[in-house]
Amino acid sequence: MRLGIFIRRGLALALVVMLAQSGAARAQEYVPPNYPPPEDMRQWLIATEHQTDIPVGTTITPENWQQYKEEMSYGLQTLYSGKYFWKIPPDSAITVGPTILLSQPKPYVEAGEKYGSQTSIGVTANGHRFVKNYVAGIPFPDAFSRKNDPQKGYKILADDYLSWVPDLYAQPFGHPGVSCTQDRFANIACTTLVWIYTQVGWNTDPGVPRNYPQAGDAWFTQWFTVETPEQSKYTTNLTIFYKNPEKEQDDYVFVPSLRRSLRLAVTARCAPAAGSDLVLDDYFTPGFNGGLALFDATYLGHRKLLILEGDFTHQTGRIPEDWDMPLGFPKPSWGKWQLRDYDIIDVRRIPSERAGYCYGSRVMYVDSVYHYAAWLDIFDANLKHWKIQFWASRAEDVPLLGHVNTNSVTLAVWDVQNDHATYLSTYDAAGVGPYFNQAAPPEYHNFTKYSSPSGLMQVMQ
Repeated sequence: MRLGIFIRRGLALALVVMLAQSGAARAQEYVPPNYPPPEDMRQWLIATEHQTDIPVGTTITPENWQQYKEEMSYGLQTLYSGKYFWKIPPDSAITVGPTILLSQPKPYVEAGEKYGSQTSIGVTANGHRFVKNYVAGIPFPDAFSRKNDPQKGYKILADDYLSWVPDLYAQPFGHPGVSCTQDRFANIACTTLVWIYTQVGWNTDPGVPRNYPQAGDAWFTQWFTVETPEQSKYTTNLTIFYKNPEKEQDDYVFVPSLRRSLRLAVTARCAPAAGSDLVLDDYFTPGFNGGLALFDATYLGHRKLLILEGDFTHQTGRIPEDWDMPLGFPKPSWGKWQLRDYDIIDVRRIPSERAGYCYGSRVMYVDSVYHYAAWLDIFDANLKHWKIQFWASRAEDVPLLGHVNTNSVTLAVWDVQNDHATYLSTYDAAGVGPYFNQAAPPEYHNFTKYSSPSGLMQVMQ
């Protein structure tokens, strides 16, 4: 009798466990979103369905731009249209050159080929997304070519976020990058910045470990400090990104007047970065710094679009002299534009994390080869157009990898609601730019100083 009771109880318990496990499995299944795009984007998608090639040598001006508008992002179209305060200058000219595809770093490509077949999209018990079984390289090598994959949007977001960047990117002291803001009255204020970005996990670059032994669960660190103006000198930010999708980024700021660092709240991800029109969730791999756990993405389509990237001039560090003002647009002397393939995704916070977040929608135009975002159209919580971001990524010589496209950029952000703008160049006024990997002097390879909170106490030493 007692044995029968134990058997019945055991069967009941097993059934409860099975049901619980089944429920957990269902809760952790990835269900792709299907956000309707902001109305402006919906109209743009319809209007650009039938594209044509633009002949090499074509010059696009404010007089003839409508002949080529189908090959422009929504934001670039609005700059030409005169819809907002920010407008393409009358003397502006874009010359279209040949499309030049540089090879991606071979170790990164090989890692994607080796491990890409095992990756998938996971969802934690708290509803946070992540790339399951990720080791290194591009997580979803065939995402851009899969026509009917309902998960395509998030996969392209993951390919952008985990796209190749050098293991070490050092914007050096003595040759800082420059970021300037401009208001509607043409008042310009500039800040010079030094930054050290280090990939401390999931590496593929030669000469560095796959995972730094001292990094623990971290996979990337971002450190930047203000050099000028004097009143802001030594203000320093450190962000640490973790592999664990349940762990938020750690954000710290060193406040020179206090001689100590503070840990920032999660809400600081919407705070302006160094007084610019970029927030902390904007930069890093061109266009997106928010991590994968709190975001989702809907695939909107594929287009050929105009962009300036690759081998263009380094003479962009004198702002405003090197820029076509008053908009702050590339001068023709910077180089020729290309017509390239882009996959377009609508990126939004997952519903459980959406309350109070600054952006309602981030539309990203992601390069189908390099997986960097080149154009972004950002919409507020009411899905009204707010910001246009232009990221021109530059090709550089990286030790042991050759001449490759990197996250060294010249960028512009136009706030079309508040008539404000930001311009940034990773090259200084003399045309001197960043160091990469083994080319960086030894002092920039200091993990404690540039990748840990304790290093912030060394800022003023």
